Amino acid sequence: MTVLPLCLAGTRLADSAAWAQDASAWEMQSHTSARLIAGALAKSADAEFLRAGVEIRLDPGWETYWRDPGDSGAPPTFDFSGSANVKSATVLWPAPEKFPDGAGGNSIGYVGHVILPLRIAPQDAAQPAVLDLKLGYAICGTLCVPIEADLKLALDGKGGEDASIARAESRVPRRVPLGANSGSGLAILAVHREQARVVVEVAAPAGAPVDLFVEGPTPDWSLPLPEATGGDGAKRQFSFALDGLPADAKPDGALLTFTAVCGDDAIEVSAHLD
Repeated sequence: MTVLPLCLAGTRLADSAAWAQDASAWEMQSHTSARLIAGALAKSADAEFLRAGVEIRLDPGWETYWRDPGDSGAPPTFDFSGSANVKSATVLWPAPEKFPDGAGGNSIGYVGHVILPLRIAPQDAAQPAVLDLKLGYAICGTLCVPIEADLKLALDGKGGEDASIARAESRVPRRVPLGANSGSGLAILAVHREQARVVVEVAAPAGAPVDLFVEGPTPDWSLPLPEATGGDGAKRQFSFALDGLPADAKPDGALLTFTAVCGDDAIEVSAHLD
């Protein structure tokens, strides 16, 4: 989850409810297009928010990247600073997949189509919010291309794309504690060090393929992709070298984030290194 705090920007809100739409126009570029989509007003345990999403479509054979791009690529960037009546914008990340990067490694991201759900907290809940997003993202196919898109959309809490956003939210990994079962058999059971490697024990339905991703406590950690090193039943083992740390970083006690993906199920677990 990426939360972007914002200040109230702009003053032209009076007429925005009248031109609120279900989606912005597609911004078309070579091999890709992007737009904003609007959903309904929703509630969490402690706040109300507006549901929205960033929708990206890609030509066949092209990919874009997750918040951690893996061995190559670049994560998307989001600049909502031109928005009006927006206090914060939270980006949610559906479960990604792993694919070869063409250079002997693997990247992490999305193929074909993705909706990144947004939770928008307005400054004044009685007024519509106006999203003004400068989106940066990279796409790769026969070559890699940086893309910039300028997207605008007014939100009044009555957007018609709520079902599409809900489907994307259902693919966002659920946060569970270390050792806790997801309910369908997926769990990260244990994390420990063996010399210069980290070993991760994962439970999953027997025979089902599992992908495991790891992130450091800050984006400047570039940890390798965990590799499957044992087990093919209900318990699997993954490991990775403690490489890619910033020069002044210490691994002892570092808080790592693990994302396990198994079919339609995905979980996110935080664990301290021993």
